Amino acid sequence: MLYNILLAIVVSAAIDSTTLMIGDQTDLHLRVTQEAGERVEWPVFGETLQDGIEIVDRTIVDTLTMSDGRIQLNQYLTLTSFKDSLFAINPIAFASGEDTFWTEGLAINIVQPFEVDTTLAITDIKDIEKAPIWWWGIFRWVLLALLLGGLGVGAYYLWRWYEKNRKKEEEPVDPELLRPADEVALEKLDAIKAQKIWKDGKVKEYQTELTDVVREYIGRRFDVQSTEKTSDETLRELEPLIDKDLYGRLSKILQLADLVKFAKWHTTPDENESALTTAYDFVNETKNGLEPEQAGHADNKEEEEEV
Repeated sequence: MLYNILLAIVVSAAIDSTTLMIGDQTDLHLRVTQEAGERVEWPVFGETLQDGIEIVDRTIVDTLTMSDGRIQLNQYLTLTSFKDSLFAINPIAFASGEDTFWTEGLAINIVQPFEVDTTLAITDIKDIEKAPIWWWGIFRWVLLALLLGGLGVGAYYLWRWYEKNRKKEEEPVDPELLRPADEVALEKLDAIKAQKIWKDGKVKEYQTELTDVVREYIGRRFDVQSTEKTSDETLRELEPLIDKDLYGRLSKILQLADLVKFAKWHTTPDENESALTTAYDFVNETKNGLEPEQAGHADNKEEEEEV
């Protein structure tokens, strides 16, 4: 450590470790203590301090005001070396005006910890270190993926719901759906009764039209989609909803229609008439809002009209 009494400038250098394994690092501390008004030129360093000693990092020169009013300037240089040797670090010069101030010389010993077999291929100086698994980072990415996936699924179902409701609003409403189910069914049965196409040998068409009317009525009256179900499936869902007698009569006309449509069954005129009568009875006896007594009056009225 050198002193200049006239200018009261003190420069120094110190090293954290004087012995290093090859490739390890240590810090060189440079310090200047001076009067507040003095101007000291700091040395400029490149990528090496000197041949064989590399500078891998450096701090900026920071300033500290001391209790006696002087200031202290500090800088740290991080050094390393990849050469097995004892290095003498030359004194470092600081200039102030026409004067030059030198730090003391230092020494650093770089040690090769193992024998190098020059006959082998080039190997790493140190073993490869495995980086620890960053569980929190992985969890965050998984959480983000789940969140984005959930938002995507939610947006998809929201879009489907919107499209479904939009189409419902755009689709024209069938006028028949605005009328009572029994009124529509009875009107269609009247048309079938007036045509009596079974008398022209069109028994299959007659049975199909008749049961289609009954099935459409069942769908609207009992919310049983009979047009999409077999006769057995329809009867199974209707059994707890209607009385046994009516259930038995309905079962006969549906089964008769199936025989005609699928087994080429030949019906008698009485069977055709009876099927139409049963269809009328089924609609009249299951009208919405009618008490049993009112339904009975409606049946009598139908019979009087037929007579």
